[in-house]
Amino acid sequence: MIKIKEALFYERLEEDKVKCLLCPHECRIMPGRTGICRMRRNLEGKLVSLNYGRLAALALDPIEKKPFYHFYPGKNILSAGTAGCNFSCGFCQNYHLAHEIPDLYEVDLSGLVAVTMDAQRKDSIGLAFTYNEPLIWYEYVLETAEILKNENLKTVLVTNGYIKKKPLKRLLPCIDALNIDVKAFTDEFYRRNCRGDLKTVMQTVEEAALTGHVEITTLIIPGENDSEEELRNLSRWLAELNPDIPLHFSRYYPAYKFTSSPTPEGTLKKARDIAKEYLNFVYLGNLPGEQNNTPCLNCGNILIKRDGYKTQFVNFENGKCRSCGAEAYYIKM
Repeated sequence: MIKIKEALFYERLEEDKVKCLLCPHECRIMPGRTGICRMRRNLEGKLVSLNYGRLAALALDPIEKKPFYHFYPGKNILSAGTAGCNFSCGFCQNYHLAHEIPDLYEVDLSGLVAVTMDAQRKDSIGLAFTYNEPLIWYEYVLETAEILKNENLKTVLVTNGYIKKKPLKRLLPCIDALNIDVKAFTDEFYRRNCRGDLKTVMQTVEEAALTGHVEITTLIIPGENDSEEELRNLSRWLAELNPDIPLHFSRYYPAYKFTSSPTPEGTLKKARDIAKEYLNFVYLGNLPGEQNNTPCLNCGNILIKRDGYKTQFVNFENGKCRSCGAEAYYIKM
C-alpha cells in the first residue's frame, strides 16, 4: 500500500492553508483542495503528493522517441509517467494524462527500481520520467533518481521546465539528461496558451545546461510560434548557451482543444534552415521520411544515420569519427 507522501517545498499559512513552492504558480491551497496541477493537495494543513508511487504508463522505448539524439543513441530506456501537469496547453499531445483522470496503479519505490534494473536485459540504460509533466511528481522522481544514480543507471526528464530554482537545483545532480519543451519564444504565447511564463523555462534550460546533457523540443504550431523573428530569437539564445545543443522541431497535429491543420512540411524545413544558421544540430520530428542524420562537425560525413527511431552508426566508433578521427564530444555514450 502506497503511503500518503508529504510534499517538499511548501509553507503553512493561516487557517490551515498552504502555499506550494514547487513551481512559479505558488498555489495557495485551501484544506481539501488541490493546486493547478491537481496532484498536490492540502490535507488538514499539510501539502501531500497524490501521485507518489502511482503510475499511469510504463513502457520500454527507444531513447530517440523522447526525443534524445545525442544521449546514448540506439539504446532503449524504460519510460514512466503519471497524471497531472502544471500547464494548461490547449494543444497537449498527452492530454489524457495531463488534464484528465487516467487509471493509476501503485508501484512502490523498490518496485520501480527493480523493474528499471531488470530492463537492462533489453538494452535499457535506465529510466525516463515522461508522458505527463514529471516535475509535479517531484518527490517520487527525486527518490527514484537518487537510488538509480547509485546503481550507475541513467535518469532523464522530459519536461516543460516550469519549476522554481531551489527544487530544480536539488534535483539536477540526480538527473543525467533533460529534454526541455520550449513551447514558444514569446511570453505572450506562454501566458495565453500555457498559463505560464517564458522566463522560468529559459532559466531552467540555462541551469540544466551547466550541469548535464540538454536537448530542446519545440512543437511548431502554424500561426502561433512559427514566425521567422521568433525562430531566430530562440535559435540565437540557444547558440549563446551552447551551439551544440540539439534542437528538435516537432510537427503539430490537431489534439485536445486545438483543431487547426497540421504543420506544413515546408514550415518545418524553413524553421530548420533558420535554426541551422545558429546551431549545429537541428532535427525534425513527427515528419515521416525525415532521416535526421547526425554529421561530424569536423569533416561533415554522417556519424549516425536515422530512419524513424532506428539508428545506424555509419562513421561513429568509440566516440570518434572513423572518417577523420575527430572526437564527437557532442554525443554522450
